[in-house]
Amino acid sequence: MSGHSKWATIKHKKAALDAKRGKTFTRIIKEISIAARSGGDPDANPRLRTAILAAKAVSMPADNIKKAVMRGTGELEGGQIEEVMFEGYGPGGAAVLVSVATDNRNRTVSELRHAFSKNGGNMAEQGAVAWMFERKSQIFIPADKISEDDLMNILLEAGGDDLRNDGERWEVLSAPEVHYLMLKALESAHLQPTDASIAMVPKNLVRLEGKNASTMLRLSEALEEHEDVQVVFSNFDIDEKELEALAQ
Repeated sequence: MSGHSKWATIKHKKAALDAKRGKTFTRIIKEISIAARSGGDPDANPRLRTAILAAKAVSMPADNIKKAVMRGTGELEGGQIEEVMFEGYGPGGAAVLVSVATDNRNRTVSELRHAFSKNGGNMAEQGAVAWMFERKSQIFIPADKISEDDLMNILLEAGGDDLRNDGERWEVLSAPEVHYLMLKALESAHLQPTDASIAMVPKNLVRLEGKNASTMLRLSEALEEHEDVQVVFSNFDIDEKELEALAQ
């Protein structure tokens, strides 16, 4: 079980509160607009389809989705959003990737640099840590909705790579090229993902304990709370009991 998966579980538990604060809506709207640049038809644009599914999962109004698509295709005016991946190190040498959607790169860089330095980390040059991750389709399914054997059969038929259990959810990993096929296969089996995205999954993990563990969680949360940050990936690993204690 990866540190990233554990942190993803904590974030999952916070999702309802984040949606109420509007932060989840803001992030998904940006993702829809960016995805729609490649075409406004979700049936022909897998990334857009995934973003719209994420929007529906948090009960985003259909009108919000429609306007976000239209901003992406240029049918509605809106600020030009730039998609950037920043890299850095956290406490204990943990690698960090920060996916950002911003209309002001200089401002965002300055604020992210401050978040890193304030929480025991530092930003790094492009390519410094990205090699420690693999780009994967990552889909989460509630563990009580399907057995391991049945889900594995779906995964293998759709061309998936791996199946993990993070405690409450199944984590389905596949090559990015089969992300859409995997979603269709799960849909055909009447399974609704709680989260689905193209993620940067760590190849190896860095175990953190004590102060490094607590500081790394503070850094992760500080980055997640930034309005321009879409998602944070890291290769940290924390013992389950210590993680639960820190999450209280």
